[in-house]
Amino acid sequence: MKYIYYQGCSLEGTAREYDISTRALMQAAGAELVELPDWTCCGASAAEPTSFLLSLALPARNLAKAEQMGDIRDILVPCSACYLNLKRVEEKIRTEPEILDKLNTILAEEHLELTGRMRVRHILDVIINDVGAESIRSLVKKKLNHLVVAPYYGCQCLRPYPVFDDPERPQSMEPILDAVGAGIHVWDMGGRCCGASHMNTKMEVGIALVSAILKNARGADAVVTVCPMCQMNLESFQNKASRVCKEDVTISVVYLPQLIGLALDLSETDLGLNLNLSITEKFRNKLKS
Repeated sequence: MKYIYYQGCSLEGTAREYDISTRALMQAAGAELVELPDWTCCGASAAEPTSFLLSLALPARNLAKAEQMGDIRDILVPCSACYLNLKRVEEKIRTEPEILDKLNTILAEEHLELTGRMRVRHILDVIINDVGAESIRSLVKKKLNHLVVAPYYGCQCLRPYPVFDDPERPQSMEPILDAVGAGIHVWDMGGRCCGASHMNTKMEVGIALVSAILKNARGADAVVTVCPMCQMNLESFQNKASRVCKEDVTISVVYLPQLIGLALDLSETDLGLNLNLSITEKFRNKLKS
């Protein structure tokens, strides 16, 4: 397994633990990640209000750079926002040739050309379909039998492109969680929006959404995420959410590669667990059980 690795901006900053644990997990699984040189921001959610073409040109540049890297076809993207933006370009140029022409006119300024050869892959897709639950099961050294976790997918890895799961009833994490021995918290919030950047624009909306998710996670030992924005919202605003709910909704929130890595007996340092904001004492004690 060999992938071009597009980490994106969040994994260099607020989500460094996602980058650290992704690299550690993929190495343990025998996959090779080849970093994309001279990568740039995908535009996140800020580019489109400024210019629709800019919102396509920014991820297109990264895909064009990836096409220059030999015969590797898949580009692995951990961040769901980055995945959505790169995936949208992949889909647009496949169905709208005129968009490809416009993008290549822009890319020509850097002597780049986009052909559409790359396949954009979210890390969850790769873990499920390339690494596989049975392979992970064979690597497990420390079963997480004492943990019950709530799988949380968020929006952007599932919508509007339902490539590897049902966006209304996502279940793709469940075989992986079973492979590491964790119990699965049964809920219907896995595909609900966390509010994303509403925390910066309409905080009351974001807090209401986060509060509903955290409240419904009651009974689990941790929420497991695959998106830096979801992770930030669910772990950073627990105090505000507790005040809104008028009850304590504090819970550990970890990235999926971190959880798998714990079952593989990788160290907390190797997984960046010291960088998480909401690891509870109860969660740590259960890890020692």
